[in-house]
Amino acid sequence: MTDIIRPHAARPDRFWTGPRLFAIAATAAVMLLFIGANAHLIAVSFASKPDCVLQPAKEGVVVYSAAKPSC
Repeated sequence: MTDIIRPHAARPDRFWTGPRLFAIAATAAVMLLFIGANAHLIAVSFASKPDCVLQPAKEGVVVYSAAKPSC
């Protein structure tokens, strides 16, 4: 008597519903975007040449030149 009466008791509820699939796909896309952005930042950091950063030659007047002539 305390059982819940379902209108379609013969058909079980589906696990993979539309909103659930959308939520899983959106979460996966955001995670892939986050991982890809971090991988790009790591790749750029290894490819950069920190010895060749432009620095002002003297104070007061801003003149930029390479840190090393080999750059």
